This record gives sequence, C-alpha cells and structure tokens, in this order.
Amino acid sequence: MKIRKYLPVIILAYVLFFMIAFVTGLQNPLGVIVKSQYGVSMGVAMLGNFANFIAYAFMGLPAGLMLKKYGYKFSLLVAVTVAIIGLGLMFFSGQISRGLWMYFMGAFIAGFSMCMLNTVVNPLLNSIGGGGKKGNQLLQFGGTLNSIAATIVPFVVGFLMGRSARTVSADGFRHFEIADVNPMFFILVGIFAIAILAILFIDIPEEETLETKEALNRLIVKDDKYSCFSFRHFILGSVAIFLYVGVEVGIANFTNIYLIHEVGVDPRSAGVFVAFYWFFMFVGRLIGGSLGSKFSSRDMLQFSSIMAIILILITIFTPEKITITIGRYSLGNIPVNVVFLVLSGLFTSVMWGSIYNLSVDGLGKYTSTATGFFMMMVCGGGILPFIQGAFADLVGCRASFWLVVLCLVYIMYYGSTGHKNVNRKIPV
Repeated sequence: MKIRKYLPVIILAYVLFFMIAFVTGLQNPLGVIVKSQYGVSMGVAMLGNFANFIAYAFMGLPAGLMLKKYGYKFSLLVAVTVAIIGLGLMFFSGQISRGLWMYFMGAFIAGFSMCMLNTVVNPLLNSIGGGGKKGNQLLQFGGTLNSIAATIVPFVVGFLMGRSARTVSADGFRHFEIADVNPMFFILVGIFAIAILAILFIDIPEEETLETKEALNRLIVKDDKYSCFSFRHFILGSVAIFLYVGVEVGIANFTNIYLIHEVGVDPRSAGVFVAFYWFFMFVGRLIGGSLGSKFSSRDMLQFSSIMAIILILITIFTPEKITITIGRYSLGNIPVNVVFLVLSGLFTSVMWGSIYNLSVDGLGKYTSTATGFFMMMVCGGGILPFIQGAFADLVGCRASFWLVVLCLVYIMYYGSTGHKNVNRKIPV
C-alpha cells in the first residue's frame, strides 16, 4: 500500500537515479574533448572524472547531516540546484578561451550534487520499501536506470561529436570543443529544472512522516554517545562500498585500456565492449530487481561476488591467443577472456543495493548520517582505479585484475559474515 501511495516519489527517485549515472559518466567522454580543445595530456583531461568522484569524499558527511536536519524535500531541492550550477559551469567553460579551470570546477560541483542526490534517493527508496527485501528490490530497479544511463552516455556524446563540422587537424585527428555537445547540456539542465518543479509539488515522505516526528524526537538524545560508527557491520559495509565502486569503475576503464594498449584493438571496437559491460550491468540489475523480493540481500551479495570472482579469474588465466573473430563488423580479433570480463557486469550490478541495504540495517535514527558517510566512500571510484593503474604499470593490465579479485573476496566476506549486526543492544 505504501509503495502505491508513493508511486510519484518512486518515479522521481528513478529519474534522479538515471541522471546521477549520466552526469557521472559524462566526465570520461568529455575528457577526450577537453584534451582536444585545450591540448592537454590525457592525464590532465581525465582530472574531471577524478574531481567528480573526489567530491564525494568532501560532501558525503555534510550531505548526510543536511538530510538529517532538513529532510528529503529540502535536500533534493539543494542537490538539483547545485547540479544545474555544475553543468552551467561546464557549459560556459566551452565558451571561453581559457575555460579549463571552469570545466574542472564544474565537474567538481557536479560531483557534489550527485553525492547529495545519492545520499537522498537511496534511503528514500529503502524506507518506502520498508527496508529488507522490498527496500532492496526498489534499489535494484533504481540501479537498472544507472546502468542504462552509463550505457548510452558514450553514444550520446559520440553522436554530438560526430555532428561537428570542424576540420581535421594536421596530425590527422579531428578537433572537438565542449561547445559541440551544447545540446546535451541544455537537455540535462531542462530535466533538472523540471525535477525542481516535481519536488516542490510531490508529497515526499519525510522520516518524520514515516515514523512520526514525536517518536523521532524521543529517539534523538543530546550528547548521544553512539553513532553510526558504533555499528561494526556499517563500518565493514563502508569499506565494501569503497571497494565495490572501485571495482565497477576499474573493470570498465581497464577493459578499454587492456584492449587498446595490450591487445591492439581499435579504440572504437574497445568502446563497444565497454558499452556491453554497462549493458550487462543493466540486465543484471533488472534481474536483481525482479528477484529482490524473493532473495535476501545477503544471499544476492554472496552469489554475485562468487560469480564475479570466477569470471575475473577466467579472464586472468585464459591466454590472449584464444580469440573471437568478428571480421564482418571490423572489430578485429577479440581475446575470449574479455568476454568473461564484460560478463562480470551481470554480477557486479546488484552489489550496490545489497551492500547498502545490509549496511544500514538496524541503524534507525543513525541511518541518514550513515548514508552521508556511505556516499563519501564512493570516492573509491577515483582512488582504486588509480591504484590499479599504478599496479598495471608494473605487471600489465590483465595481471592488475588480481587487485579486483582481492576486492571481490572482501565483498564476499561481507555478504557471508561481515554484514551481521553484532551491536543490537544500542538504542536506535
């Protein structure tokens, strides 16, 4: 009954789930444009992606505190407004000759807003579902929209870049500018503007509404000696989400690098396989959402981590000489081990919702602050791939996936044992 009553809120949350992934995924293809427009190295061009993820480390706790003090509606309005500011700075960076600093600032501010949105929509959907299996199911369906956005963003940016009429430079490469993708900025800002109107007029269930303001006030005691960090399963879950986001981003990034720099595949063909990874994540989340009410988060996390470990190990040990020839489509000889790497997206896809659901279980009044810290841990998507990159410089891209295996082993441990709440005597 609660889910039917709050259907408009769920739809709004799902739209915002889509936008979170789209704006976050935007930084990678935009890095190619930044490199072309400003003539910087690829490392500098990718700082936009780094800034977007590092913003989570700065904004996670403040976002959680804002949610706790002002509630869902106010926090959503602030987050969407900040998103418009960040996108606006990125847009204007393409209109001035020395706009690189403005682009990085816009990416950082956009990361702030995506962190705030994540801090709100995850506990909002989980609470509407009443936690447990139904809360996990709503989160898994939201995750499918994350995957759809991550899959299509490279194609949208690529299409707009392809429409550019700019001439080919002397070195044989086509010149691109941020202004080439202006229509995308207009559409994104328009969607966020509509979202502001929806937030203002939709009845969003605050924590006080779901659990009465008087009861909540009785729970909140001055100088509370406990916090979300008093719960072992939350601390272990925060580590799990840090590693998970690094695994999710790392697999996509290093699939691309591995195919181009170690196998010698054409960059466009490599991009197709990266898109397939995100597509399989979409499929996995769709299946996870369908089964979320039948299987517990614990069982789902254990199964998915074991299957992901098996696929990554097959990737590491399968010789590159075993290839798949797709000559008709000019994709070249693709090592079969990459197919297993891409298929891992089916199983990494359901980990976010499962880890979050298990981490905040039993936290009660500490959930909003916990969610804020949880969002800080998303910075793993910028830090762990950097560590994997340094490891890859020493041992090669394929061998660097041993780091991914270690992360997945920890996630498997969390799903089997680490998620148990051993602090049930703490009043929540």
